[in-house]
Amino acid sequence: MLSQRAVLAAFDDDYIGLSKGSLSLALILTRNAASKQFPLDKNSFVTTKGGQVAGLGGGAVKKILKDHGIERILSSEGGRTSRGNMERMNAYIDVLNDLHSHNLLDLDAAEKYWVERAQAYFDALPFTFKLDPSRSLRACVRDLLAQAVERQREVSGTMYAGAVMQHLVGAKLDVITEGSLLHHGFSVADAPSNRSGDFLIGDVAIHVTTAPGEALIRKCQDNLSSGLRPLIVTTEDGVGGAKALAKQVGVDDRLDIIEIEQFLATNVYEWSTFERDARQTAVRDIIDRYNKIIAECESDPSLRIEFDG
Repeated sequence: MLSQRAVLAAFDDDYIGLSKGSLSLALILTRNAASKQFPLDKNSFVTTKGGQVAGLGGGAVKKILKDHGIERILSSEGGRTSRGNMERMNAYIDVLNDLHSHNLLDLDAAEKYWVERAQAYFDALPFTFKLDPSRSLRACVRDLLAQAVERQREVSGTMYAGAVMQHLVGAKLDVITEGSLLHHGFSVADAPSNRSGDFLIGDVAIHVTTAPGEALIRKCQDNLSSGLRPLIVTTEDGVGGAKALAKQVGVDDRLDIIEIEQFLATNVYEWSTFERDARQTAVRDIIDRYNKIIAECESDPSLRIEFDG
């Protein structure tokens, strides 16, 4: 007999996958099974009318995930209206009963397995750039970066915000260089390396960062010594810190520091010649180039951006 995890993985492949409705079903069935006698009676998991799996709902799924430290919403309906739930339920109850009959069932471990799969679903989701005509371009960029920051909080050790910023800047620069710009993966940071910056165009060394530090300012000093003009692109909060650090070493009037929302929005307005329809085309072009860079330079497909125009 295989281990419980192997059995669940096989069931996952056949019936669940990274589907929010199916994952919600598995989470709720596993949690509800803990309060029932084995072998499980399939009828006890069905509504009185017999047409739906009992207990499905977004609130129930949210509570299970919250118990495991996950605050995100998997499904507002909890899979309530998903087709095929009865078939999945019957198959899953058979799996749980079989595991129990072989003394392999551990419902706590089973629930953790499905929570891990729910986290994998969240991790696989692309970011979304919504071009809302009722809001400023800067606000739209800010919302995109906020998604990256939020995911960064949930997945410790992965600097999503920095990666998104670097490749958005790279995508924008790709437009003016007609695709001739050299791109690097985000993990290949320029500060500890021998590269002049994240991007080098003409005599300008461009550094993209969420949090400018002393190492970056030293890199900018090296740029100046080499006859290059350093340009820092950072967050709104990072602008003040970069200016203060540059002033401390006396180079505040020799380098440029630009906030990324302005950096992107200004060019979109210029390229679209301030026309509404052309603005959408300009943003889509940047997003398309960004996704191409992600495919070529990064191993994490969740860094992709979906454009909602």
